[in-house]
Amino acid sequence: MSAISSVPSAPVTISAVPNSSTTFTPNTSTVQYSIDVLQDEARHLVEKGIVSRQQPIYVLCQYIPARDWVCVECELERCNFLLRDRIADLMGSEVWDND
Repeated sequence: MSAISSVPSAPVTISAVPNSSTTFTPNTSTVQYSIDVLQDEARHLVEKGIVSRQQPIYVLCQYIPARDWVCVECELERCNFLLRDRIADLMGSEVWDND
């Protein structure tokens, strides 16, 4: 069984038609999620009624690409949030338009 080669770091030129070439650059970057982005995303999902404030933070993994979830977990940990904490804790204080 042959080993899979690693992703090249330099652009690769693919020649599909003679005298024509297409440059392919592998996308190896990942999106960085700040705590502000996570709070905004949680707030948006709550406002739309997709998730509840009472649900644990880990339900957000259904709405964030799997390849990015590790980065999300690291950011949550860095900000002292646990996956079992409630989304309301992540959202923090809210401003109400009507009381």
